[in-house]
Amino acid sequence: MTTGDGSDGSLALFRNREFVALAGTAFARSQAYSTILIALALYADQLGTSGAVEGLWGTAFALVQLAIVLPLGRMVDTHNAKRFLLGGLVLNVCVFVGFAAVEGVGGIVAMRMLQGLGASVLWLTGSAVVGELSPDAERGQWLGTYNQVGAFSSLAGDLVGGFLLYAYGFTVTYAALSAVTIAATAGIWRFLRDNPGGRTDPSKVTNTETLRRLLGRSAIRALVTLRLGLSFGKMAVIVFLPIYARTVFGMSPLAIGGVLAGGKLTKSLLQGVVGGYLDRVGKKHYFVIAGTLTYGFGAAMIPLAGYAQGVIPPLSLSALGTSISVVPAFVPLFCAYAVIGVADSLRLPASMALFVEEGEFFDAVAGSLSLRSIAWKVGQVLGPLSVGVIWDLASVTVAFLTAAAFITVSAGVFVSLYRAEPAPDVTAVPGD
Repeated sequence: MTTGDGSDGSLALFRNREFVALAGTAFARSQAYSTILIALALYADQLGTSGAVEGLWGTAFALVQLAIVLPLGRMVDTHNAKRFLLGGLVLNVCVFVGFAAVEGVGGIVAMRMLQGLGASVLWLTGSAVVGELSPDAERGQWLGTYNQVGAFSSLAGDLVGGFLLYAYGFTVTYAALSAVTIAATAGIWRFLRDNPGGRTDPSKVTNTETLRRLLGRSAIRALVTLRLGLSFGKMAVIVFLPIYARTVFGMSPLAIGGVLAGGKLTKSLLQGVVGGYLDRVGKKHYFVIAGTLTYGFGAAMIPLAGYAQGVIPPLSLSALGTSISVVPAFVPLFCAYAVIGVADSLRLPASMALFVEEGEFFDAVAGSLSLRSIAWKVGQVLGPLSVGVIWDLASVTVAFLTAAAFITVSAGVFVSLYRAEPAPDVTAVPGD
């Protein structure tokens, strides 16, 4: 039994075999995502690509997800979610094999598209199943801890993945990612029940009428609008910060992993605690606002790395038995990403819990999460490519400040749109 508050409740969840199996999918997905972002920085350096091409790598990942997320949400609501999790894990193994064989920009774009498909299946299905299996009074704890596992895994991807790329190159790194994913596949196969979360009448979930009802709620409209602006800026930061560190400052994969570890460390330590606090105090929309504004501040800090030379002395970074010298830019980049990790810890559990609660009103949790993901994917498609073009035409400072501006404006729009509403009468005839 979970306590529903703080770290004790988070630890208690790991006695639940189904939760551990689901957390395993988050671990495999997040570790792969973080490691491949560092690999993309190496590809950009090797191939001498432009900002627009590098942005396309982010856009390709999101474009496939945008195309499939809505039908996927309907299928998860109406079919056996366990099979989707197994299929997504197997697809990710195929992606790693493909990345090990790529030789040019075209191959990277193709693999990013397949990676986007696999990641979308795992994220949407895993989040929906965790949301539906969790007790009502402990949903923030379950979702916060589930995301906390992903954050910890992302940290492992930064450090371990960065070290493997630094010491052994692409092939060994992708083999290690495959092994982790195969282990997660075995956990789902062995421990997760069939039809997790139950099945819903296909005529009542994730159809046009359901989406119209969801979007008729002011909270959903505010959340969707926030996601659009936030994703534009956030995905530009996620894609370009490793590339910035590599191509401008010449950082090694291990040093880049150390930079990203700043955010992943704060995120992995805080999300479960914040989830438990949410269950006790409520007011989730305040956490969403605070997290979004904090993220904008962290994004605006990134260009300070260009002014670190001569102000901060060279440093030595030790990790996994290896010691390397790092450039002064490491410090401001590490601090900026640490602030970003705090921002996500404040925002993510609250945002996910709000979407799940809204979806429950219509027995369409995955449908509600689909709207959340669609809004994210629209910004994710436009953000990296747009910011890459801005980088080419103006400067890196203008590019990152543009990302920060979109994030900050989205918070202001959320404040103006959000209204708490009572639960609707879901027994009413559609269209009434």
